[in-house]
Amino acid sequence: MSSAMLFTMLLCFALTVSVAVSIGLSAIVGIQIANANMLISVKEMFNSLNKFPLAAIPFFILAGNLMETGGISRRLVEFAKSIVGGIQGGLPITCVLTCMIFAAVSGSSVATTFAIGAILIPALIKHGYPRPWATALQATSAELGVIIPPSIPMILLGVSAELSIGELFVAGVGPGLLIGFALMLFCWLYAKYKGWGKNDGEGRLSFGKATWQASWALLMPVIVLGGIYGGVFTPTEAAAVAVLYSFIVGTVIYREIGFKDMYTILRKSVISSAVIMFIIANAGLFAFMITRAGVPAAIGAWLQEVLQSPVYFLLGVNAALFVIGMFIETSAAIIVLAPILVPVAIHFGIDPIQFGMVMIVNLALGMITPPFGVNLFAACTVARISLDRIIKDLIPFIGVILACLMLISYVPAISLTLRDLIFSK
Repeated sequence: MSSAMLFTMLLCFALTVSVAVSIGLSAIVGIQIANANMLISVKEMFNSLNKFPLAAIPFFILAGNLMETGGISRRLVEFAKSIVGGIQGGLPITCVLTCMIFAAVSGSSVATTFAIGAILIPALIKHGYPRPWATALQATSAELGVIIPPSIPMILLGVSAELSIGELFVAGVGPGLLIGFALMLFCWLYAKYKGWGKNDGEGRLSFGKATWQASWALLMPVIVLGGIYGGVFTPTEAAAVAVLYSFIVGTVIYREIGFKDMYTILRKSVISSAVIMFIIANAGLFAFMITRAGVPAAIGAWLQEVLQSPVYFLLGVNAALFVIGMFIETSAAIIVLAPILVPVAIHFGIDPIQFGMVMIVNLALGMITPPFGVNLFAACTVARISLDRIIKDLIPFIGVILACLMLISYVPAISLTLRDLIFSK
């Protein structure tokens, strides 16, 4: 049964059938071979979605779209530019820093790509940065949207592997800051090497003025993350608070969201949410069938036998997830793989929260690797450039992320120090 399911899924991939449909069809093939009742498909797809933490996903998507339309993202760009825009290479550093701030609310890398890329990609090109390099930078920086909390993939990981979503959120701060600062350092050094960005400070607001204009926008992550870590509300409730806050700021304070804009915002949010939920439902059914076939237990036993130390296990998992992330959508990969890999990581004495960060960063890397990197498609859409033109410029950015991933994998303190400080009380 499992062989037939795998063959069906790979065949669908080869025929360019969408990931969600490919996974769903392969699960249905498994049901037919097992001669099980087809009602199982409806039951398990419903069970996959009938989880309270998943309610945060449409809320965070809606909050990101409200921030983009309501002028919050633009003010965050001006704020970041006032801090780092005055140095050579300050504009690409501004891109990374803005994505880090925006990620602290949106939870989505694609939302970050569209919201920030629409402003900064044209600005980078105007200041003399090559269009392919600016596009690759934006796609890579937006990856921070799923690493810095709150994060939609972290919610899925917590639900799938039965881990604390609050602990995952806290653990994501260290890896997110590491990758963010590594990207900023790379941008600064690369701009120096190429001689780019000597006039990046043109049109930059003073720090005081930019901070004043962005004060309401900057208060948003403080309220959302402060509420989560302070125990005022759950991550799911925090997503609803983010929507309410961004709506009030965009309509009442900044007054950039009108009645006509709400239809477009809600339509985009509904479509994006439906796509993710459809993937989750099909991946949940697939995970149920392969579990019923005994595949997770068999893979876990094989990994424990072949990879006989934590060092080799992490190395093997990183290599496998890097390849898997190239071809399978992040949400589906987490739902299918987390229940298999997390118990094996625990067997090797690896903290499941730290291992969760390894999975998240790996699969986030898949968002910027061809052929199915969603961030690449989003950034190329904004920049109006074909994917093949940015591959060469993308390679150094992938190298930076991989170097950070190795540190995250083998230095647990990066992920766990803040978690231990907060949750040991």
